[in-house]
Amino acid sequence: MAMLTGKVAWVTGAGSGIGQAAAVALAKEGATVILTGRRKAPLQETATTIKKAGGKADVQAGDLMKAASVTKIARAIEKKYGRCDILVNNAGLNILERQWAKLTPANAQLVIEGNLSSAFYCSTAVLPMMRKRKDGVLIHTSSMAGRHPSLLSGPTYSAAKHGVVAMSHTINMEECVNGIRSSVVLPGEVATPILDKRPVPVTKGERAKMAQSEDVGDLIRYVACLPAHICINEVWITPTWNRGYVASLQRGKS
Repeated sequence: MAMLTGKVAWVTGAGSGIGQAAAVALAKEGATVILTGRRKAPLQETATTIKKAGGKADVQAGDLMKAASVTKIARAIEKKYGRCDILVNNAGLNILERQWAKLTPANAQLVIEGNLSSAFYCSTAVLPMMRKRKDGVLIHTSSMAGRHPSLLSGPTYSAAKHGVVAMSHTINMEECVNGIRSSVVLPGEVATPILDKRPVPVTKGERAKMAQSEDVGDLIRYVACLPAHICINEVWITPTWNRGYVASLQRGKS
């Protein structure tokens, strides 16, 4: 039997990249997967992929930057399934004009709401369901920028992803007594569509050397399948060909 048979997993940002890969991986383990994002068409594509492989998927599109939208989706999940065992808090975004000299209040708000506020809204929405069952796992996609501030990622993205790390650890501090586990995944460079928002374009060759969405999706699957007495609090996943390390080596030789 697949390890997640009978479980219900809510995956945000499930229309592409890491979210899509995680949803497919969780469905292969037997979970019923609820797919959320702002655009319905990509979510339907993910659902089709899952169903063709014999899995179960349910599309619940919505804007996770709006608390009311998150509450509506969570209530729909509870009404239909009576539970939410796994939350994959993966929705996120970035902008092109991310330097302080170019940053605007509106863009700062967009990045903070898209990466941090949405994660808080979803976490607070599922925790009551998990407390009732004395079980549940939340898995949040942060970034290496969530540990090491990065001008490449930008100040707003770095700050928001630091917030996601803090959020996850504080969930464990309070909810461990309720059998709830929270894990934060910190990827390095991953070849996902968010790279298209880089100020400096990333080449096809560079993308091939990066971690792939499926690599991170499989890590999320692994965390979700751990026994209830084990919590991976924080985990880094980076490509072996780490461009940050390579640049440091080159500077050291110059």
